[in-house]
Amino acid sequence: MTVRLSGPLSEFVATNVGEQGDYENISEYMRDLIRRDKARKEQEAFDRLKAELAHAFAAPESSYRPLSAAEVIARNRG
Repeated sequence: MTVRLSGPLSEFVATNVGEQGDYENISEYMRDLIRRDKARKEQEAFDRLKAELAHAFAAPESSYRPLSAAEVIARNRG
């Protein structure tokens, strides 16, 4: 995989790599950025799920109705 950067982005990466930076090489820096982005997206999905569950558990029990597995699957497919 090849990534091309120029100008300010290239300069920014250069300050984070090498003897003065936190990373030994650009590949290490890119892998860390990708891992952090992946973790952020997973956390956002988890937070959305927690919010949905909190909302569901706060609803009065009278608002619940039984659903079959097929109904749940169909509803989640959109």
